[in-house]
Amino acid sequence: MDRKDFRIVFMGTPEFATGSLKALVENGYNIAGVVTVPDKPAGRGQKLIESDVKKYAVSKQIPVLQPEKLKSEDFLNQLRALKPDLQVVVAFRMLPEVVWSLPTHGTFNLHASLLPQYRGAAPVNRAVMNGEKKSGVTTFFIDEKIDTGEIIQQKAVSITDDMNAGELHDLLMETGAELVIETVQSIIDGTVKTQPQGSYFSDETELKSAPKIFRDDCKIDWDQQGHKIYNHIRGLSPYPAAWTQLRFDDESKNTSAKIYKSVFQPDTQSKPGQLVTDNKTYLKIGCRDGWISIKEIQLAGKKRMPVEDLLRGYHFEHAVAE
Repeated sequence: MDRKDFRIVFMGTPEFATGSLKALVENGYNIAGVVTVPDKPAGRGQKLIESDVKKYAVSKQIPVLQPEKLKSEDFLNQLRALKPDLQVVVAFRMLPEVVWSLPTHGTFNLHASLLPQYRGAAPVNRAVMNGEKKSGVTTFFIDEKIDTGEIIQQKAVSITDDMNAGELHDLLMETGAELVIETVQSIIDGTVKTQPQGSYFSDETELKSAPKIFRDDCKIDWDQQGHKIYNHIRGLSPYPAAWTQLRFDDESKNTSAKIYKSVFQPDTQSKPGQLVTDNKTYLKIGCRDGWISIKEIQLAGKKRMPVEDLLRGYHFEHAVAE
């Protein structure tokens, strides 16, 4: 079948998904429609914000569906009317069977890890936080459970020691778009092959998960070893960002701080939470086996900035991090 006659419905929400949608459009695939989240009010004025995927789809005059409920009969009728041969899902919601089973060629998902490792909502952050040297993307056919369907294809990438989650996100977005194109073409050509995820491991205890990240997960524990704190910071940068509480002798100065970039300096003389600075060029906080030298920071109510810029107008005296 020619790619122009093969009808694809794309489902996704954030910028990560737009990378794959854009690749499909620019490579001449027939996107019959796009499914994304409803517009949401945000900010002080509660202005309605459109998803990144919607913005791109509208710019290309692709029909957009924004269902509140994926099982609603109105939405299902609209979806059927698009007559999809295939559905491609990237960073969307869990689909009910009535949706993922609808196309004649099924529904596949792009996941930002080398499945079955890092199933879950935050595979990019978790891989960096855990100090992994390798990550990647996986396409798999969706089934009843989350991230467990038969694997179609994978592409691996290296994680460098100084790479943060934002940089890995961008690399995987680009690599994922390439994989989506290859996967779609193999389905159109009838050459697609799959492998059950169980063949990738012998013991479930080998698997690492990627659960959703909450604010408490982002707090830095200064009693940990320095390399763990360093990975924690880069694994949460630039979003949602690692943070700590700064306590001063003058309690009116107490504040929280987000830390975006750091360097670990091994040392046997440090104490966890101890804060040391010359109030000009450096700010470092003690951990179990050394110092975390802060390079980029954002105090509550202030802008993110290099630590040298902050120290020009803000002095840290008699403070500890906790």
